[in-house]
Amino acid sequence: MDAKHRRKQPRLLTETERARLDEFQDSIHYSSRYSDDNFEYRHVTLPKNMLKVIPKDYFDTERGTLRILMEDEWRGLGITQSLGWEHYDTHAPEPHILLFKRTKDYN
Repeated sequence: MDAKHRRKQPRLLTETERARLDEFQDSIHYSSRYSDDNFEYRHVTLPKNMLKVIPKDYFDTERGTLRILMEDEWRGLGITQSLGWEHYDTHAPEPHILLFKRTKDYN
């Protein structure tokens, strides 16, 4: 993500926005972890209908997918993972799939 699209502060959800997302939390799917020499990865699949209630400013209008979310933002959507995970991309053909990575030796 280039500098013009990177946020300096997370855009936290309002209580009303968060309430609209609560119903989807139990339907979020977490892949198994997979790795290369440097990182471990996993993808998180959001229910497709969830994208309709995520605030518009969470999206990259050029790509039509969610923008790279800061940890407070993706946790605010109801994604729960252990520490160290970074949202680094969204699978453009399937914009409800978020790609995460963390260093392989993260404790």
